[in-house]
Amino acid sequence: MSSAQQVIAVTGGSRGIGAAIVLELLSQGWKVINLTRKGQGIEEFKLDSKYEHQTINLPCDVNQTHSVRNAFAQIFELTGRLDGLVNNAGIHREDKSHLMEEQLWDEVMDTNAKAVFISCKEAYPYLIQQPHSVIINIGSFFDKMGVKSNLAYCASKAAVGAITRCLAVEWASKGIRVLDVAPGYIQTELNQDAMHGPLADFLAKRIPRKTPGKPQEVANLVAQLANPQMSFLTGETIYIDGAHAIAH
Repeated sequence: MSSAQQVIAVTGGSRGIGAAIVLELLSQGWKVINLTRKGQGIEEFKLDSKYEHQTINLPCDVNQTHSVRNAFAQIFELTGRLDGLVNNAGIHREDKSHLMEEQLWDEVMDTNAKAVFISCKEAYPYLIQQPHSVIINIGSFFDKMGVKSNLAYCASKAAVGAITRCLAVEWASKGIRVLDVAPGYIQTELNQDAMHGPLADFLAKRIPRKTPGKPQEVANLVAQLANPQMSFLTGETIYIDGAHAIAH
């Protein structure tokens, strides 16, 4: 793929899955705009100097419409185009449903679902200017599962799937593909401690290959889906969970 001049924005690319996605897209030749709250780019590791000319780090609070709008305006001012968007930023909160405060519900839904809508909407005027553009939303396999104490999170990720389908249908004629990548359990720097002990035992029984996924595996999938040659694939939720959700 010749994507040296193509520009893609990634929200929440400071660490974990987001950082892996940024790095993989860079390795595929994309110019990557890393949108994070601090605007400092990847915090988890030092980015190879060979990618410095391909990377722009900008501050962006995905929960604030004006911040998202300003970020995309800056991207266009700096690069003159936008070919893709990866909505990776998200949060995970747990609480028993009968005890859950509305504030927790709102926080999760705002960050995981409303922010996806806002980012897609604000990116649209720029994406529509390219003949083949793409939006990849990062959902979760929890979108189709019943999980105790995860009502808000499951609902928010189910909303991501619905947003993906609706925008894919509405924007297909505009040359914009919209996809949902839904990971299962992925071991990252942030959750590696929790992945030991009882949870590790549980996952060894539930995941057919016995181990959780890695951020790089999600990043590989995202980079493949972002390729303009995948032009007929849109509107789908693609699960990358090691067959966890379908294992009996």
